Amino acid sequence: MKVVILNSSDTVGGAARAAYRLHQGLHGIGVSSQMLVKNKKSGDPNVILSEPGIANKFDKIVSTISNSPLRLYPQRNPVIFSPQWLPDSLAAKVAKIQPDIINLHWVCGGYMQVESVRKFNRPLVWTLHDMWSFTGGCHYSEECDRYTESCGSCPQLHSSKDADLSRWVWERKAKAWKNIDLTVVSPSAWLAKCASSSSLFKDYRVEVIPYGIDIQKYKPIKSQWAREILNLPKDKQIVLFGIAGGTSNRWKGFNLLVSALQSLTKSGWKDRIELLVFGSSQPENAVELGFNAHYLGNLADDISLATVYAAADVFVAPSIYDNLPNTVMEAAACGIPSVGFKIGGMPDLIEHCSNGYLAKPYETEDLATGIAWVLENRDRHQQLCTRARQKVEQEFSSEIQARRYLSLFSELEGAAHGAAN
Repeated sequence: MKVVILNSSDTVGGAARAAYRLHQGLHGIGVSSQMLVKNKKSGDPNVILSEPGIANKFDKIVSTISNSPLRLYPQRNPVIFSPQWLPDSLAAKVAKIQPDIINLHWVCGGYMQVESVRKFNRPLVWTLHDMWSFTGGCHYSEECDRYTESCGSCPQLHSSKDADLSRWVWERKAKAWKNIDLTVVSPSAWLAKCASSSSLFKDYRVEVIPYGIDIQKYKPIKSQWAREILNLPKDKQIVLFGIAGGTSNRWKGFNLLVSALQSLTKSGWKDRIELLVFGSSQPENAVELGFNAHYLGNLADDISLATVYAAADVFVAPSIYDNLPNTVMEAAACGIPSVGFKIGGMPDLIEHCSNGYLAKPYETEDLATGIAWVLENRDRHQQLCTRARQKVEQEFSSEIQARRYLSLFSELEGAAHGAAN
């Protein structure tokens, strides 16, 4: 079995880290896996640059040109929207590798043109990390359901015309996606349901295979030891928040966490907790919480991240939209319970009042209640920690994920050979 994984990067961003973990997991069970990326940060010899010597240097330029159609919509929402119209040479690069299976992941940022999908002469498995593959360009449709039809009049573009950029992207996808050898894999039940209800993927097979994580790298270690390394107080309870891209990512809900923490300050928690943030440096105008906040900046390596999780008592994921967040899975693997809103893939990871707390969507008072509930009883907190780790061991280890993918890949490869004969 020879697999090639296509992702714009190998380690930068949540989707990249998830794709790379799958790549490592497949190697761990003896599958020949290679990643083809335009932005390589690891030293892995099985990660190949799609454009050696060019991609990293001109990545920002390519992304800017790729996004140039968005200039027609100056009032658009400040969120990512990907037209993916620039030509690429991926089909030729993949043909040289001669894989049995092509596994697409996050292919935006000017990495893969929509039309390139039809050029791959192999069974395709598309692992979803957001909604882009079945929308007219947005990565999360928010409250819009026009992806179930043909997009157009896009609310994120602030467009009132049916024949807008989102319709153009959708029509290109409808043509490119038609009658291809494609199987869709969603990490979460929620995203699978969205894909199945979309006009672009409704006729394709959609499977749910959750992300996997190395449970030997992410595992419970002594909190006091971790806090000593990070110079954190040992007599306070630590609330952890972290996300690639920092606190400005509107989908990740940092502003809602701030409201919840301010509410806790007013209800008697001021002298009992402190906030720890990774993925963002301290802002110039820091929000007043009533207690200390520590900002660690960007962290990329597993050892640093596992140490940070170990220092915490609770991880909070106040996302407004999310698939199956790596951060919640990482926290759970380290034996740290999470609190988040009952949205997207959160219920796949957080069992309410068993290994964490699911708050009512976007109600900051309930988010605060959840944080307090996790922290206020020591014996209950220990039970939550134990159950969080158990769930990851039972459902989300890298080996479990890799074997589920191998089973699917083998089935598709066999079907392809049967059709060829």
